[in-house]
Amino acid sequence: MTSFEPAYRETFNNGQLKEKIKIAYEIISSCTLCPRRCKVDRLSGQTGVCKTGKYAYVSSYNPHFGEEAPLVGNRGSGTIFFTHCNLMCIFCQNYDISHEGHGSELSSEQLATIMLDLQATGCHNINFVTPSHVVPQIIAAVDKAAEKGLRIPLIYNTGGYDNVDTLKLLEGVIDIYMPDFKFWNPEIAAAACDAKDYPNVARKALIEMHRQVGDLVLDESGIAQRGLLIRHLVLPKGLAGTRQIMRFLATRISPNSYVNIMTQYRPCGRAAEIPELSRFPTTADFKAAIKAATDEGISRLDRPRRVFVFG
Repeated sequence: MTSFEPAYRETFNNGQLKEKIKIAYEIISSCTLCPRRCKVDRLSGQTGVCKTGKYAYVSSYNPHFGEEAPLVGNRGSGTIFFTHCNLMCIFCQNYDISHEGHGSELSSEQLATIMLDLQATGCHNINFVTPSHVVPQIIAAVDKAAEKGLRIPLIYNTGGYDNVDTLKLLEGVIDIYMPDFKFWNPEIAAAACDAKDYPNVARKALIEMHRQVGDLVLDESGIAQRGLLIRHLVLPKGLAGTRQIMRFLATRISPNSYVNIMTQYRPCGRAAEIPELSRFPTTADFKAAIKAATDEGISRLDRPRRVFVFG
């Protein structure tokens, strides 16, 4: 069997990573990196919605064992949690990181060292959590880490609010895309994260991600190497629009899509501002979401873990 080679190894070897770095930093000089299109000069220290300038902020990094089964294996997923966010859901379970900005500013050299340290501990992959606003910093760090021997898959773990043009810049860099598809209804997206265009943006983003990497591919040990893994968080009273999202995945992405229907929702942050989001989902909510997925033709579902549901 041919040994797996992460996509960025070839891109690094042929010198294209450095060209991607140049383009990415030009974008944030009048930032249109994400759909917010704040057009601030982040290189000079100006910040927009994501409150991030030239350098990325990181809140924590560690081998993580609570991720999806194909990512965790027996040695964990090497998660790097970036501070701040471009989506800013009012119910975020990491509210202190995304909204309150807990974390430390790091150079690309420091970020590369973190990636190499996670590889050295045996992690199966590097998992960039909330990366949409720090794509230039990530590519720059990957270039430095690849030079020093980074060889494990890279995961782009995103809320799904991503520009297609930015995703195209990541082609040949990212091995596994792991987007959320949070809301089908634009009005719910507007109320929850002031992003009425979220459903349309997410649909286009997932189509581009799948074009690049295809369905999720596992090795002989069941560890993910390449492909698309979609997350969908069950919200109370069906607010997420699960059935419509599953139909889209089955018909516009692939019936072989690997999907994690997540039960972890709890009313964090400012969730109480939307009365329907001020409670936990019920067991019936979760069962209805699973049924919607299977009814619509989605059969590759991540195995359930700890469930935070009531009723």
